[in-house]
Amino acid sequence: MRPFYPFSAIEPAGMDGLICYFSGRDLREQNDHVETYHSHLQDYAPPWLKTVIPSYDSLLLVFNPYEIDNHGVYRYLKEVKAGGTKLRTAKHHEIPVWYGAPSANDLHLISAHTGLSHEDIIQQHTATRFKVFAVGFAPGFAYLGENPPSLSIPRLATPRSKVPAGAVAIADRQSAIYPHVSPGGWHLLGLCPLTLFDISETPSGYLQMGDTLSFYSIKEDDYRRWHGGF
Repeated sequence: MRPFYPFSAIEPAGMDGLICYFSGRDLREQNDHVETYHSHLQDYAPPWLKTVIPSYDSLLLVFNPYEIDNHGVYRYLKEVKAGGTKLRTAKHHEIPVWYGAPSANDLHLISAHTGLSHEDIIQQHTATRFKVFAVGFAPGFAYLGENPPSLSIPRLATPRSKVPAGAVAIADRQSAIYPHVSPGGWHLLGLCPLTLFDISETPSGYLQMGDTLSFYSIKEDDYRRWHGGF
């Protein structure tokens, strides 16, 4: 299918899906387009739309093939004026981190790869303003971008079978916080004491696509007080 602005490609994804890739000067601009179209499709909810799944630079639309085909969805996207969509009001979050917590400490590995001291790693991470580009992998797991190029580090060659809940981690130029105990292959910076996913809340995830956040450093005593340890 021939793409048109702001799409760089539109491709079938099985019998009942289209995956749309967005153009842009950089990842943030691409993700802004994803957010705009995602919001439009949620707000207007065409009756044939079953679900829409956003990612960094793409959007997956799953539709009812008994009501529409992929060419009909393509025509809908071409006619829609998503640029005027009112986006949800994004929140900015200040996230505390006990950097170097013993159960979540790969600072030595990050230092060896980047050449930065532990202090420089923490300073650069806390000086960065992140955007939630997407939420996935696990409930409440938010993909945050972008780390400074100097903090770029590949994933671990062998993922861990268990990463502690609240672990703040980096991989490539992304950051993330593990909401629950889970496997994971990212390098760990420390622990966050906040609850990031609560099914009794609406929305259940503390971090939503489009939100921004900054990290700040806390001490072990602060972390334990957050958990009622003192």
